[in-house]
Amino acid sequence: MFSQPMFSQPMFSRVTRLATIAIGSLALASCGINSVPTAEEAAKAQWANVENALQRRSDLIPNLVSVVQAAAISEGDILTQVTEARASATSINITTDDLSNPEEFRRFQESQNQLTQAMGQLRTVVEAYPQLASQPRFADLMVALDEANNLVGTERGRYNDLARAYNTEIRTFPSTIAANVIYGSEPLEYFEAAEGASENPEVDFGNITGEDGAGE
Repeated sequence: MFSQPMFSQPMFSRVTRLATIAIGSLALASCGINSVPTAEEAAKAQWANVENALQRRSDLIPNLVSVVQAAAISEGDILTQVTEARASATSINITTDDLSNPEEFRRFQESQNQLTQAMGQLRTVVEAYPQLASQPRFADLMVALDEANNLVGTERGRYNDLARAYNTEIRTFPSTIAANVIYGSEPLEYFEAAEGASENPEVDFGNITGEDGAGE
């Protein structure tokens, strides 16, 4: 008597088909079919955190300008520069699609750098007016602004790390196959440190002294 085959033809075909699918899936995964979009989405999700941090900083500036104006600070041109720089920075909004556009990203970063520089100039001005240091609201705003700037730096750094990871992924074999053939991936732009951009626009209250010797 002849023994029955362990697998019937239909079952053998099914097993073969499943094995082919499994091998094909592994091959696609090794070519970046999953890792490329995962890295891209991680960077773009972090961009939302950058925007939130920038918005938090921007929201503090009108209140700070208002307090400085109320203290009868005479350098109105500096306050005008801060106000205009804030308006310019908030008028340039880029979407996640623009993160691969060098020109748009450059415009965005330049506007933010101009705001940082304007705030630095305001710092220089207010240090000459010790009466501001005695105002609790002003001190609280400066602390909040300092925290906001630190948060901006942190979130930018995290975005840069994820953008670089994505850019490396789409340039590295074998992920570059999926990046170019399937997704048409473009590298993401990231922040570059501008001169003085790492300095927080804060007031050093320890260096402020009044004519009557206050603060000594």
